[in-house]
Amino acid sequence: MADDHRARVASVVAATARLTVSPPLFQYAYSAWAPDFSKRMQLTATESNAIGAAGNVGAYAMGIPAGILIDTRGPRIGVLAGAACIAAGYFPIHTAYDNGPGSMSVATLSFLSFLTGTGSCTAFSAAIKTSTFNWPLHRGTASAFPLAAFGLSAFIWTTLANLAFGDSPSGFLLLLAIGTLVLNLTATLFIRLIPSHEDFAAGDRGRSSSRLRYRSRSSERSEGHSEDVEPSEGDTLVSRASTADDFGADEEVRKQQREHAEDHVELTGMKLLSQFKFWQIFLILGLLSGVGLMTINNIGNDAASLWRKYDPSKPRSFVRGREQMHVMILSIFSSLGRLLSGIGSDILIKRLHASRIWCLVTSAAIFAGAQLLALLIQNPNFLFLVSSLTGLAYGALFGVFPSIVADAFGVQGLSLNWGFVIFAPVLSGNVYNLCYGRILDSNGGDTGECGKGLGCYSSAYWVTLASSAAGAVLALWCIGYEARARRQKAALRKGVLARGS
Repeated sequence: MADDHRARVASVVAATARLTVSPPLFQYAYSAWAPDFSKRMQLTATESNAIGAAGNVGAYAMGIPAGILIDTRGPRIGVLAGAACIAAGYFPIHTAYDNGPGSMSVATLSFLSFLTGTGSCTAFSAAIKTSTFNWPLHRGTASAFPLAAFGLSAFIWTTLANLAFGDSPSGFLLLLAIGTLVLNLTATLFIRLIPSHEDFAAGDRGRSSSRLRYRSRSSERSEGHSEDVEPSEGDTLVSRASTADDFGADEEVRKQQREHAEDHVELTGMKLLSQFKFWQIFLILGLLSGVGLMTINNIGNDAASLWRKYDPSKPRSFVRGREQMHVMILSIFSSLGRLLSGIGSDILIKRLHASRIWCLVTSAAIFAGAQLLALLIQNPNFLFLVSSLTGLAYGALFGVFPSIVADAFGVQGLSLNWGFVIFAPVLSGNVYNLCYGRILDSNGGDTGECGKGLGCYSSAYWVTLASSAAGAVLALWCIGYEARARRQKAALRKGVLARGS
């Protein structure tokens, strides 16, 4: 038991360390090198956003195949596959930058961008699976740390690139490609799924026999290979009911967990599409993630547009430094948001007996504030307010969402379920990013560089402001719907008990 507990801690620490040293989330990385890359390759804003959109497709649309891989083969193989994809994308992109305009087509660059996004997706899914599976009673908190590290990785890599290569985009791309292969090989050695092996009460015969069957299966597996082991659905439910004692949970938490085990049904794959709850959370994620993705992918364009009007005398090296500063701010505040929402959602569930969806309402409110500021700020020295609030809201959104998915549909097929849910940002993110690109191009004139300041892109933020408001309204409606469903279930349970007595 103690060994399992230490192994669980080690797996989460490894997931956190692995994502801290992993290449950053595609969106943050792209906003760091995209402006200079576009200028070097002579790309329009629409072409640049198309390349970024391809990366977003890889980061989100590939969640389903990545989930299947991780659920069937374990998180280690997912992390290694992700590292290979990121390296396969960044090495050629680095070469294209060095060779200059015309060396690679937009279609090829988009495919390479797609690979880097795919790599980020598999690493993200592996961290979610490891944390939520190994700590079923503390999903929000356990997943918050590796997810926060994932958000912070952009800050770490940008800082390392500045120290090693100065403000060279080529050096930054090379560092991402090489670092991917070197650092992941060590961290992934400790990432594995830890099934529970506690003894059961003597009267719990049904569950005990299920555990014995699993032990037999796992012994057979260990003779063949040492792949990550996952228990069956029955074992997962047993784990939920029994692990409260191991982690020192109070009696109220144990009671909630037993009720959850009785009522819970594991759902995965195409079965999700028939669930009303799936479409609720899918739509909320689509509305809010698209808001964050537009700013994350284009914060460099925001900064460049404002500086061209505010102080045209500033050299490109100065503006590049400001763009990288905003990437760091986004990364730091995204990490903070993931920690706060992950831990906060556990507090909501255990102490306040409230819904985790309140974290989504908070995220939507912060997003709305960021959009209003983006529509008002004309002095680029205050643009940090937009990047910080956007990072905080985006982090809060993704810090709690894996736990919401796990609570709704179970942890057995979490990676695959996450793959279905994470497809939502593909739609909204691409629409909002291409919308931004077209608006910026329409104001750029013949030179392709807009000098109107806020007027270059303000129309795009009216769209995302409306999306933030819609996300907040839908999240509040879901909280009410969830509360009514709980009351109906409690009334039904009381009626059954009354008839039984």
